[in-house]
Amino acid sequence: MRGAPLVVIGDTLLDVDVLGEAERLCPDAPVPVVDVAAERARPGGAGLAALLAARDGADVVLVTAVGDDPDGHRLCGLLSQELDLIRLPLHGGTVRKTRIRSRGQTLVRLDTGDGTARHSPTAQAVEAIGRAGAVLVSDYGRGMAGLARELLGGGGAPVVWDPHPRGGRPMPGCALVTPSEAEARLLCPSGYHGPDQAARRLVRELRAGAVAVTTGESGAVLAVAGGPLTQVPAPVRAGGQDSCGAGDRLAAAAALVLREGGSAEEAVTMGVGEASRFVERGGAAAVRVREQRLGDRPRTALEVAGLTRSQGGRLIATGGCFDLLHAGHVSLLRRARALGDALVVCVNSDDSVRRLKGPSRPIVDVRDRVEVLRALGCVDAVLVFDDDTPVGAIEQLRPDVWVKGGDYEGEVLPESGVLGRLGAEIIVLSTLPGRSTTNLIREIQ
Repeated sequence: MRGAPLVVIGDTLLDVDVLGEAERLCPDAPVPVVDVAAERARPGGAGLAALLAARDGADVVLVTAVGDDPDGHRLCGLLSQELDLIRLPLHGGTVRKTRIRSRGQTLVRLDTGDGTARHSPTAQAVEAIGRAGAVLVSDYGRGMAGLARELLGGGGAPVVWDPHPRGGRPMPGCALVTPSEAEARLLCPSGYHGPDQAARRLVRELRAGAVAVTTGESGAVLAVAGGPLTQVPAPVRAGGQDSCGAGDRLAAAAALVLREGGSAEEAVTMGVGEASRFVERGGAAAVRVREQRLGDRPRTALEVAGLTRSQGGRLIATGGCFDLLHAGHVSLLRRARALGDALVVCVNSDDSVRRLKGPSRPIVDVRDRVEVLRALGCVDAVLVFDDDTPVGAIEQLRPDVWVKGGDYEGEVLPESGVLGRLGAEIIVLSTLPGRSTTNLIREIQ
């Protein structure tokens, strides 16, 4: 579907490069001493693929599991400014890969974190798949591929599956599968006889539209169901360069071509070309990402909540339909934000508004309501919920303060129970008289 979002489902890692000079050996062991000059962080895995697609100008939604730990908070801060992030729970610690580098070479890599995804499709994830123009599954063996199988069982948009040695077998029926030679060898356990035969075999066994076995700086071998085998050469030979991230670059570029209605051959040709140029420019090590901290206005509600807690701040939350935003809303939100260090607004989905207000509401659909709220300087993030009450959203955010407008003065709130369990304070702020969406609709009519 042309112009529709690219949805990336997969395992996201935190990649950190520690950069410095290594001009001497340690006196008590024959190892280089690195004088650290800088540290650069970026998303890895599915996060890198999504980031690169977003920088191609695409509307990208990333569905991934991120831990509620400092590395997870940092990872969300790296992602939330450039794409829409649907964050799912991670069991265990966020996976972090730290590379110690000097003069363009990696001296050693340190891997930490044992996190795996829990299979829990959310309404947001299901809705994102429903409006996707294409889907990229970026499998890094941490559990998100299982969720992808649940979400994609009904067909729909073309699916590109980028496998991993630690991951499972790609689901049948994908438009394109993009294994490396090492991955193709694992997918052909009864015998590997080169990329040509592997590509032909995997097209049949996976019932895929096409399989492209990537062959490093040589490019890729493409087999299309019912069609000939094609050699796709790389336009740029980047031998000896750091190829980290090349597979993510290829898969993301190919998925964008399929989103626009291109053929598998056009998609792989574009992917190979972009990947070779990506490596020529320095690969993933050359990717620069502005790292957000509290106060930098990250767009993801759970990221705001995590950053606020990790830095000892006071998180404020409020909720409502916010249909036809008016001066009363803005006044309430400004005063709510002044109570703490960050404000998250919980917004009823369109279905939730219809159940509460009737079939003629909302006037403004949820995507536009969210964009208008995000544009307000007093709002740090927005979280959409589909229930009749914000209880579930509150449980996710765990705010320090929950703000309600003055029209709720003296009423027992349905969310009082969860707020009490969390130890959150309820503050009722007065509303501007005469300002309401109902009155505004009446005046328009």
